[in-house]
Amino acid sequence: MTDSLTLVLVALLLLPFAGFFGLAALGNKPWAGAVAVGLTATGLALSTYLVALTPAGQTWQTNWLTVGQTTFSLAFRLDPFGKMMLLLVQSIAVLVQVYSVGYMRHDPQQGRYFAFLQLFVGAMLGLVLAGNLLVLYGFWELVGLASWLLIGFWHDRPPAGAAAKKAFLMNRLGDAAFLLGILLTYAQTHSVAFGTVPLTTAAGLCLFGGCVAKSAQFPLLTWLPDAMEGPTPVSALLHAATMVVAGVFLLARILPMLPPDARLVVVAVGTLTALWGGYSALYQDDIKRVLAFSTVSQLGLMVAALGMGNPGGALFHLLTHAFFKAGLFLAAGNVIHAVHTQNMHQMGGLRRALPHTYLAYAVCAAALAGVPLLSGFLSKEIILAGAFSWANQRGGLAGLVPLALLAASGLTAMYMARQLRLVFFGPAQGAGQPHEPGWLMRGPVWVLAVLSFGIWFSINPLTAHHGWFFSVMGLLAPVGPGWLAPLSVGVVGLGGWLGFRLRDPSPNHPLALASRHYGYLDRLYTYLVVGPCLRLAKFTSQTDRWVLDGLVNGVGVGTVLLAHTARFLDRLGVDGLVNGAGSAAMRLGQLARGVQGGRVQTYIATAIGVVLMMLWLLR
Repeated sequence: MTDSLTLVLVALLLLPFAGFFGLAALGNKPWAGAVAVGLTATGLALSTYLVALTPAGQTWQTNWLTVGQTTFSLAFRLDPFGKMMLLLVQSIAVLVQVYSVGYMRHDPQQGRYFAFLQLFVGAMLGLVLAGNLLVLYGFWELVGLASWLLIGFWHDRPPAGAAAKKAFLMNRLGDAAFLLGILLTYAQTHSVAFGTVPLTTAAGLCLFGGCVAKSAQFPLLTWLPDAMEGPTPVSALLHAATMVVAGVFLLARILPMLPPDARLVVVAVGTLTALWGGYSALYQDDIKRVLAFSTVSQLGLMVAALGMGNPGGALFHLLTHAFFKAGLFLAAGNVIHAVHTQNMHQMGGLRRALPHTYLAYAVCAAALAGVPLLSGFLSKEIILAGAFSWANQRGGLAGLVPLALLAASGLTAMYMARQLRLVFFGPAQGAGQPHEPGWLMRGPVWVLAVLSFGIWFSINPLTAHHGWFFSVMGLLAPVGPGWLAPLSVGVVGLGGWLGFRLRDPSPNHPLALASRHYGYLDRLYTYLVVGPCLRLAKFTSQTDRWVLDGLVNGVGVGTVLLAHTARFLDRLGVDGLVNGAGSAAMRLGQLARGVQGGRVQTYIATAIGVVLMMLWLLR
């Protein structure tokens, strides 16, 4: 890499961190948002320059730290995947921050908010440019810190603090597994570089554990819907192309290193998550929680595709999903801004009051559902094609996987149609006169809605096999059977019709209880995950109390008893012997002193006594 490109890379990485420290030091200034937008826009320009002039696969590294005889490198790399993620993160971040200028205009802590956004952007840039597992892990932790700060931004609200804590703790579980996976990788390969040599199953699954938490896969998925307590632009940033796709990014990086057994686990987890998230979204009343469970489901599709060896489908869906999901969240922010509630049952009829938001929302929702001519249809087709191809090669129960992913696609259409009906159709449920926000909030939504059309990715509206994405990324697009596209459209159409026609049960209806419990999935989750974790925690607590503490306390009591015994023996034995000898010597001295009285008669008597005793002994 030339010196000029190196300087651009360093400037790109340092710019958002400088913005973070600068905005944090300056406090809550009204122009903080404009400064943040300018910094990120500058970063986007630098990213474009770097992507355009840097050869694919270029690396930059220098010695970082030495442990014993091993030296670890501070390494960065720019391959086609990294270039795509670099532009995607910066583009979404610019749009979200422009939107935030309007959304957070009256918030007294907007300076702190934009400082946290800069920290988040910097951490994500470092993550996507990381050249080895150790550097990636460092920025991975920074992403977790920034997300915790943003989710709990309104920390004076108890639900926000609880959501931030939950996100932090659940991600720490995945981070611990990820770190253990890095250590196992180093133990096996003597390197922390991304490689192609398959790891042991244990090492591969530990690395995948980081993805499970960060990308909200089963069983570590419940933190993501709760993260909706943060500001709505934060939700758009987390769900579109940044934090939650960091796990998918990691999985794509380590995919050549995963052994077959670990890949099967990846497929199973991704498929289950896709169904779980889609089914849960059907029972949500909060407009943002529907989108949150939708993200869980779509990430499950990406993870399953990667496990089946279809990185093209997974990364293509990551790209398309970023635009329409960010558009949905920002449009949802417009709705919340207009009606001051997130409960969809308190909305209704907003298509007339918010025509711009309605049209943009409808386009992004249709793209998410997989309607033809939109980007989501193209990327889902690649994932489903790869799933059917994978199932045909393996046979047996593998055939259930593409059917499950197809069902998840139908669920997506169903819950999005339900959401559109509750929010924009029917009679108005709330009071007041809702109105569209200013163009600072409408503009980014329209940009994202326009980018959700399939024409940007493929001239052919029914397939992306010959689109630019796969040629630029150097990936293959699997070809599915000819009946797949019509079947997919049919499933989406049926799901959309059901979502629009079926009505939620009345509060007194038995099904209303199911709605309050996510269709009873929360009880199943409690039975499968929460209950065993609590029992394990109780068992380990009791083990610690009665076994470990008992052993430590027993050793302590035994030591005290031994000390008392030693003291007793020392007093009666050693001290007794010494004191007894001294006492005997004293008595003997007293007897001898009596003989040395200075009288001649006593000496003569003593001498006669000694002579008589000797004669008696010698007789």
